[in-house]
Amino acid sequence: MLESSTTGIIVLLTLFGMLGVGVHIGVSLGLCGILGTYLAIGPDAAWAHLATIPFSTTNSFTLAVIPLFILMGSLATQAGLTTDLYRAAYNWLGRLPGGLAMATTLASAAFGAASGSTVVNAAVFTKIALPEMTSFGYDKRLSAGCIAASGTLASLIPPSIIMVIYAILTEQSVALLLMAGLVPGLLSAAMYMGGIFAIAKLRPDMAPRSKVQIRWKERVQSLKGVWGIAFLFLLVIGGIYSGFFVPTYAGAVGAFGAFLIVLAKRRLTPKTTIDTFKDAGVTTSVIFIIVIGGIIFARYLTYTGLIADLSGFLLSLELNKYAYLFAFAAIYLVLGMLIDPIAIMVITLPVMYPILTGVGFDPIWLGVIAIKLAEVSLITPPVGLNVYVVRSASPIPLTLEDVFSGVMPFLIIDVITLLLLIFIPEITLALPNLMK
Repeated sequence: MLESSTTGIIVLLTLFGMLGVGVHIGVSLGLCGILGTYLAIGPDAAWAHLATIPFSTTNSFTLAVIPLFILMGSLATQAGLTTDLYRAAYNWLGRLPGGLAMATTLASAAFGAASGSTVVNAAVFTKIALPEMTSFGYDKRLSAGCIAASGTLASLIPPSIIMVIYAILTEQSVALLLMAGLVPGLLSAAMYMGGIFAIAKLRPDMAPRSKVQIRWKERVQSLKGVWGIAFLFLLVIGGIYSGFFVPTYAGAVGAFGAFLIVLAKRRLTPKTTIDTFKDAGVTTSVIFIIVIGGIIFARYLTYTGLIADLSGFLLSLELNKYAYLFAFAAIYLVLGMLIDPIAIMVITLPVMYPILTGVGFDPIWLGVIAIKLAEVSLITPPVGLNVYVVRSASPIPLTLEDVFSGVMPFLIIDVITLLLLIFIPEITLALPNLMK
């Protein structure tokens, strides 16, 4: 058997090599975890991990909430809730400076309460909102940047898939984490809308005010279109907050509620239903592969003592706790340029979580900070996932440079929001403390 330091170097070089040639992150993590276990402990342990971890990981009652939330989002999209939301938001905000972009942000935040997926949010609103904004004379870079940034709000606003992943990896309460994300998610949306308003006031040529007169009767009538999202949000979050059911049951109830909305809107056909379930299954499978691979890799790090040794060494430096948090943020932003947020959490949390909680950070609060950092990584050059989604889904000519240029103001806003969440932890912990 090789020493843990030697195997660590071999495994890391292999991991970076596999990622460099384009091997899927979940497969890379799993194979490198098996390789490290084989070299450090022996073939029996490696085969035992390969035989047991995939089943034990997916045979989890808590993990069942992920496909249910994904299915709920897919059904909500099929029900056409996004179009209704966007129309209502536009009717109420369209006349303000930057009103159309603010409406997009608000509608994206509301839909995040049903979809739980940043990618779905970005793709849907690119198709709906981008043509509208550009036809009204909005700068296409600002429009694309607004959609890419607003799509990330689904990461924080419950029900959030990535929040469930964090809860599973750190063995924290899914219900408390979902509640913790609500106020920071709404704060992020409000900060985006404030930034858009400021840009529109300073540069009215980039976001001209709408000249279309909307009567109050039309505004009130448009609220009928938001009943579906309001129903799902109250059903899922209300049930969790009141303690009426646990998050997994909430996912099942939410998915069934979304199915009823599709029926009520008469948008249920055999083809669309099959496609919806197929897309939900594919998305779930991709997430599960990443989680399984990450747990195999984390198990290798734990068994060889690398996590304990690294944690002990870093804690022995006795740095200020915010220095550890800054290092955590730097790691997230660097990795965010290369891989998706779920993979980042799977890789970093086994090492950084015990260190950060060891220096006194609340694990629930830390989850929100980690998710917010993941949001930032989704729009960080050169590989911000949401930027690529907007570019690929755009119905108008658009380059990656256009989108990255457009998200820069929102990155600055995210930094300000992060600082508020870090230095005023009560923003995050107020609702979880009430639940307790």
